[in-house]
Amino acid sequence: MTHDSAHGTGTQDAGAEGAAAERRLTTREAAERLGVKPETVYAYVSRGQLASRRTAGGRGSTFDASEVDALARRAGRREPSPPVAGDLVFRTGITLIEPDRYYFRGVDATELARHYGYEEVAEWIWTGELRPGTRFTAAPESLAAARRTAASLPRHSSSTDRLRAAVAAAASADPLRFDLSPQGVLNSARTLVPTLVDALPPAGEEGGEGGSLAARLWPKLTARPADAASLAVLDTALSLLADHDLAASTLAARVAASAHAHPYAVVSAGLGVLEGPLHGAASGLAHRMLLEVVDRGGAAPVVADHLRAGRRVPGLGHRLYTAEDPRAGALFALLDELPHAVPVMAAARDVVATTARHTPLHANVDLALAAFSVACGMPAETGETVFAVSRAAGWIAHAMEEYAERPLRMRPSGQYGGPRPPQPLPLPTAEAAASESGATGAPRQSAN
Repeated sequence: MTHDSAHGTGTQDAGAEGAAAERRLTTREAAERLGVKPETVYAYVSRGQLASRRTAGGRGSTFDASEVDALARRAGRREPSPPVAGDLVFRTGITLIEPDRYYFRGVDATELARHYGYEEVAEWIWTGELRPGTRFTAAPESLAAARRTAASLPRHSSSTDRLRAAVAAAASADPLRFDLSPQGVLNSARTLVPTLVDALPPAGEEGGEGGSLAARLWPKLTARPADAASLAVLDTALSLLADHDLAASTLAARVAASAHAHPYAVVSAGLGVLEGPLHGAASGLAHRMLLEVVDRGGAAPVVADHLRAGRRVPGLGHRLYTAEDPRAGALFALLDELPHAVPVMAAARDVVATTARHTPLHANVDLALAAFSVACGMPAETGETVFAVSRAAGWIAHAMEEYAERPLRMRPSGQYGGPRPPQPLPLPTAEAAASESGATGAPRQSAN
C-alpha cells in the first residue's frame, strides 16, 4: 500500500512525509519496528492486519512503512492476553462464515472459485497474494516414496488410506520438513499437495504431471476422459472446499501445529479426523442415495426408507447456513450446464423437494459432490478424495497461523469422574490368574 504525496502543501516537510510513506520495509525491518519475530509479521499478513508486496525478483516481501507503524501503535494499546489456562480463542484471518455465504480473506469464496483455479486459491489462502497461473509440482524423491508406499497397500484400501500413507512416506523423504518458517512451510505445502494427487493410483489414462491439479486428479477418479466443462466443476469443487473455518479436521490440524508438528504431520492429523463418517465421508452416503433415486425413478421411496429407519437423509442441512450451502449452489450451477448430469440433478432436486415435506432442509456441499461423482461415473468415495486433497490447503494455512501463536496453548483440563483416590492395588481377574498359573506352574503368592 503506497500513499500519494501530491496531497501535501508542496513544502519540503510534506515531500519528506510522502517519501517516508512510500518507503518499503523488508520483513526483518518490519519485525524490528513491531518488536516481533519475522514469523509473526507473516502471521499479521495472514490475518489481514498487514499488506505485503512481493519484491521484483519474487524473493521475499516488502511492507509499507506507515502501515507497519500504525500497526505498532495499535499493538501498543492492546488488551492483555487472556490467561494461559483455557486459552482456546482462535484468531484467524483465513475464512469468515456468514449465514448465507463465506469469504476467503474477505473475498467471496464462490466468486474466487469461479474466476481462479485451485492452486491460485490456495496461494491466496496461504499468503494473501494472488499468483495467476501458478502450478504446484511434487518433489521427485518424496513423490517416489509416496507412490511406493501407497501402491503397497491392499487392493481394497480406500483413497484416504493411500493419502495417509503417502503423506507419511513423503515426510520421511523430506529432510527439511522441520523448517517451520513461513517460507519453509510454503515450500513444503507447494510440493505436498501435488504429491497427494500424484501418489494415487490411476483409474484411467494418466494425464501430464505439469497440468493443473484438477487435471491431474481427474484420471485418479475415473477412466472417462475429461471434458472441459466437467473438469471445471472438479477445479471449482477443489477451490470451494479449500477451507471452512474450524471444522473438526481443521481443529485437529491446529492442535498438531500448536505442538510445532511439521506440515506433513499437520495434514496427517487432518486426514485422521476426515475419515470419520460425520465429516469427510458424508458425500459417499449421498452418492449411493442418488444412485438409488435414479434407479427407482424418484426420491419418495428412498427418502421414506431413510425416515422409516430413523436415518438422516444425507446431503441435506448445514449447521452454519440458514439456507442452501453456498458451495452447493455454486456447484449445482455448473452441473446444470452438463448434459450428462441432467438425470442426477433431477434426482438431487427431487430429494430436496421430497424431504422438504417433512422438514425444511437445504442442499449442502455433500449432495453437490455426490451429484458430480454420479454424473461423471466416479466411485462413491470421490467426494472424500476431493475433500481431502482440497482441504490440505486449509489445514496448512491454519498451521501457519498457529505456528505464530504461543506453543501448546490448547491444553484443556479434564473433568475427572473416576473413583476417588486412594484406591487399593487391583487384583488380577480369574482368567489372568489362571493364565499366569499355567505359565509359571504356580500362581504368585498374594501379599495379602
